Amino acid sequence: MAKIKNNSPVLFFYNNSKKWLTKISKKESFHTHIGIIKHSDAIGKEYGSRLMTNKDKYVYLLQPTMYDYVMKIQHGTQIVYPKDIGYIIARAGIGDGQKILEIGTGSGSLTSFVASVVKPRGHVYTFDVDENFMKIAEKNIKKAGVSKYVTQHNLDLKTAKKMPLDEMDMAIIDLGDPWVVIPQVRQMLKGSGTMFAICPTMNQLEKLTMALVENEFTDIESTEHIIRNIEAREGKTRHSFQGIGHTTYLCFARKAFFGREARRSAEAAKVSDSSKKTAPKIVKKTITKPAKKTSGKTPKRTSKKSA
Repeated sequence: MAKIKNNSPVLFFYNNSKKWLTKISKKESFHTHIGIIKHSDAIGKEYGSRLMTNKDKYVYLLQPTMYDYVMKIQHGTQIVYPKDIGYIIARAGIGDGQKILEIGTGSGSLTSFVASVVKPRGHVYTFDVDENFMKIAEKNIKKAGVSKYVTQHNLDLKTAKKMPLDEMDMAIIDLGDPWVVIPQVRQMLKGSGTMFAICPTMNQLEKLTMALVENEFTDIESTEHIIRNIEAREGKTRHSFQGIGHTTYLCFARKAFFGREARRSAEAAKVSDSSKKTAPKIVKKTITKPAKKTSGKTPKRTSKKSA
């Protein structure tokens, strides 16, 4: 039986649109439109219990999940929503012990979720160039309780001369121009390693796909994921008028070896061989000196007179 203590994380749940994620502190009170919630009243209660406010409204004391952390984190940038994160994790087969490369930390929502899946033996190495976003992400990752499994790097991989990692199991790219870092990602992935890129527009998908083919990736798949909420109530169940529609497009691919390098080497060797065979032979000519010219006149014959 899990009981709430001082410093325990709690989700005060009133309804689907009114819920608050906090850490219990016995000296604090939480003021809401449904009344005041005293933190000290939650201490010692079991998760799942309900607590009355001073306005006779009740909230449930729920144990937060990673979904709750992601949806409640501070947004420095557009976050990747759980509906997309879930597919990324399932499609790429992310699991305990894997080494994950992330380019574009953003607010750290995806970073935190993936870290919670690869822990305790795995690790997420995340790269960003904006120090302000990195500070926000650091707070969110810490709040989610996964700091131990994440290493943040302030480095622009687009211009890096040497890649800092290798043999990564999976790479996640969240940039406006993901195609630019595909050669770098290839260097850091292991053979058959997977890659996901987050692309808000279809034009990005087109450019990215071309870069993936050029850099020898296969099993390329682009998808969009939309969730429709249903309000289920007796006698009047219907679709919800609120919901999360389009958020982003996802592009998946795997590192492969097309054999281009081997073909290039073979072709180069063939051309070299061919040029040797067709090269003209150099024949050495012996130069002979011309004989000295003699006079064309016939010498006069002298006759001896008879005595």
